Amino acid sequence: MDAWEELVTSALLGTDRRPPTLPALTDAGAGGAPVALLDAAALHTVRRRAGLRPGPAAPAPEPAPDDHRRPLPEAARHRLGRLLAGRAAPAPSGGRRGAAPDLAELLPQWLAAANEHGYRAPASALPALLDAARARTDLRPQALALAGPRGLWLARLNPDWKFALRGAGSGAALPDARDGEAVKVLWDEGLFAERVALLAAVRTEDPAAALALLRSTWAAERAEDRLMFLDSLRAGLSGADEEFLEEALSDRSRNVRSTAAELLSALPGSALAGRMADRATSCVSLDRTEGAATIVVEAPHECDAGMQRDGVVATPPTGRGERSWWLGRLVDSAPLSCWPARFGGRSPEEIVALPVADEWAGELHAAWCRAAVRQRDADWSRALLGSPATPPATGPGTSSLAERAQLLSTLPDEERALWVASFIAAHGLSEAFQLLGVCTVPWSAPLGGAVIDALDIARDAGSYPWSFSGVMGLAERCLSPEAAPQLESLTALTTEPEDASPGAGGYWSEAFQRLVSTLRLRSQMQTELTPPPKLTPPPN
Repeated sequence: MDAWEELVTSALLGTDRRPPTLPALTDAGAGGAPVALLDAAALHTVRRRAGLRPGPAAPAPEPAPDDHRRPLPEAARHRLGRLLAGRAAPAPSGGRRGAAPDLAELLPQWLAAANEHGYRAPASALPALLDAARARTDLRPQALALAGPRGLWLARLNPDWKFALRGAGSGAALPDARDGEAVKVLWDEGLFAERVALLAAVRTEDPAAALALLRSTWAAERAEDRLMFLDSLRAGLSGADEEFLEEALSDRSRNVRSTAAELLSALPGSALAGRMADRATSCVSLDRTEGAATIVVEAPHECDAGMQRDGVVATPPTGRGERSWWLGRLVDSAPLSCWPARFGGRSPEEIVALPVADEWAGELHAAWCRAAVRQRDADWSRALLGSPATPPATGPGTSSLAERAQLLSTLPDEERALWVASFIAAHGLSEAFQLLGVCTVPWSAPLGGAVIDALDIARDAGSYPWSFSGVMGLAERCLSPEAAPQLESLTALTTEPEDASPGAGGYWSEAFQRLVSTLRLRSQMQTELTPPPKLTPPPN
């Protein structure tokens, strides 16, 4: 046994049970054998380290690829450093956010703006940028786009950043969609995320080639991969996809069949949409026997094999009746264009306003809502939304704010913002949070003004301030920076009403100060990112 092994054995068993026999330890001094053992171990450790032979050097990594995008302006580069350093700052104590802007919430907007201008991240910021993307999945697409090919190169050298190699950043290494041989190699050998990105890229250039690529390996793909590939066909969905989707209705995976049926129902001219229209109109009709026109419903009594092949799941979710479940699936998959003819040429507004017998109105209107969203039909969405001044509980088509938000998403941006602004003016902010989330950023002047006025009214009424923290957070991200002057007067500390929540005035003042500071910082960020104007050469 060599000296080192003897020292280890004595240390493990104890010097009393296994006294060391080394000459340097047999004559232990005042400290005894344990102290002498530690001294000897320290000496031998130095000897062992000094005697180590260096291992072979690892091969040097390949040089980082070039990134020819424009560099960030100096002020923007410093701003990025501050945003990355402040993204993980601890929250203020006491549950209050303070009056300072939240840098973590500003980072996504800064990244989006930098990418719009075509900048590249400075090399020194790449590690912090990858760390930020690792911690927050919502940052990854924009962060990896800014990091570019050098970010991917760096990610290959650190296992903590391997997410970048299978995420959005893999698109940087895609071959030209017109290079058939390179496309085929990556499709056959690439990672799943690379294949999804490749399919999307080829589909943008040549939809027929993308479908051919998908068909070439479809039968050998795993069920979960077939589902993801099928879901990627939502972008650019057209009648040319119908044949492939019809074949997918016979897939061995129920989820694949269901998704194929959903996509086909979004094509009003598809054969599936026609079959669903026949089934749905046989269940829903107009009754005039008692004078006033009334919609009557006779829900299906069974879910036959044809319905199941077309995506109707026979077993309803817990708490749902079978017949109402089947009816909903038929109606939301039928083209909305089939209903005016079924109801005597009435418009969508007139159809939605008709009474529905036997309490089927909720199920029928909910199915029409889903159909309007899936088919992106703005006319039916307007009919189901009704007037924004109408109380949500008595709306013409739906009282669900989630369904209203989905319907709003089918309207043009300006119309959507005006509808939500009118809704806020009529009903306040308490029910508007989901609706605000689907409005285009930055909010238009009418919508921003409605939000500011509603917050001012809530403050003056002594409302519980913390219940508006979500809307305040949205306002910080979505209000136009030009609204800052309008908010200045709201930053002052006001006298609290007698029935106000204790401390509400201070909270509101602090929240408005933070809102103004954030808007000004966002304006400054945009200025820093704006490229300098190109100089026009003087005339000869």
